[in-house]
Amino acid sequence: MSFYQLHTTQKLPSTMHEVWDFISSPKNLKEITPRHMGFEITSKTGDDKMYPGMIISYKVSPLLGLKLDWVTEITHVAANEYFVDEQRIGPYKMWHHQHKIEPIEGGVLMTDIVTYQPPFGVFGRIANSLIIKNQLKRIFDYRTRVLEERFGKYVI
Repeated sequence: MSFYQLHTTQKLPSTMHEVWDFISSPKNLKEITPRHMGFEITSKTGDDKMYPGMIISYKVSPLLGLKLDWVTEITHVAANEYFVDEQRIGPYKMWHHQHKIEPIEGGVLMTDIVTYQPPFGVFGRIANSLIIKNQLKRIFDYRTRVLEERFGKYVI
């Protein structure tokens, strides 16, 4: 059983409250997802803040413009600290995404740890080497740029 991890960090010149307010709202997911992925929330999450047990469903086109259903559950939340989303239905055999924020001098350190397992055994491992890991990196690079535009660039 092969699984993989993507670990990213980003420093933002903002307050814990401002960053948490943004990242803990499902309505902001579309803003931090590249447009070409056609991200669209299909559940009625409204302006709710994330809470344990929350189910969020959406359509997304991760590859070749094919629309897929993806359903995640918010399994853990500690307000102004972290939350975890886990895939219930979607393109991965397993998906576990930890979002954590902590105060640092002059701002906030945001850490993401995505642990995932592609489907299809050996073919999934090949797809990860050739496509998936690079695509995930590009998605998080996009998110980094969007958050810098929103909160500013961290400089100390």
